[in-house]
Amino acid sequence: MSDGAKIVVDRASKLFLEGTVVAFRNVELSVRPDEILCIVGPSGCGKTTLLRCIGGLVAPTSGRVLIDGAAVDRPRPGVAIVFQHFGLLPWKTVAANVAFGLKVAGAPRGEISERADHYIKLVGLAGFESHYPYQLSGGMQQRVGLARALATHPEVLLMDEPFASVDAQTREVLQEELLELHERERKTMIFITHSFDRRGARPRRPRCGHGDASRTRQRGFDGRIFPAARSRRGARRDPLCRDEKSYMERAPPRGGGVRR
Repeated sequence: MSDGAKIVVDRASKLFLEGTVVAFRNVELSVRPDEILCIVGPSGCGKTTLLRCIGGLVAPTSGRVLIDGAAVDRPRPGVAIVFQHFGLLPWKTVAANVAFGLKVAGAPRGEISERADHYIKLVGLAGFESHYPYQLSGGMQQRVGLARALATHPEVLLMDEPFASVDAQTREVLQEELLELHERERKTMIFITHSFDRRGARPRRPRCGHGDASRTRQRGFDGRIFPAARSRRGARRDPLCRDEKSYMERAPPRGGGVRR
């Protein structure tokens, strides 16, 4: 187990249908505080199931998931999830959607209004507070979902392919905005995707002690886990991940070693 890690997955497996379907097996990984970890892999390889285990929505069949050293066996305060399909309440306005988690948590009314306004502005939706989801573009709806998650002041932000439902140009803008948000709102983030885009999948902050992006840090998971790039310019110049094809050619085979 890694010392000082915010999140630890310790030899976790998740099986379905009495063990006939394996989502993932014996996964080991750790995430440091304020780090962004991107998990990349094809559809059906178990990425979302792993994320749901970390979020406490489902329990692993075996092994452990720890946050701050405590076992995760249910959803817990301080952990927020941004889903792929927005998950907005269509009968509520932008402001009401962003405030929803705060109301459920029982925050004071004045604090709810203040925090909702702050994060609506932070994601660039000032002026749209009274709009309903059907009046927003896909990218704007995803910004609402992100603002709703951030408004609860989570220590851990789990993102399940949050930009998969928007077009390529909007996805690029949102990826850049996510990096800017991380600079201002330091969070521990896990970002799930099946489409490898260097700018979105390789955030700025370097991962300590891990310089070889072609190495996997996990075991038992049919995907790849990448460290962070040192800068946006460095990320764009890195020949490893200029496109998905080069990544697949240079990525290690399944069952690679573990760095803990």
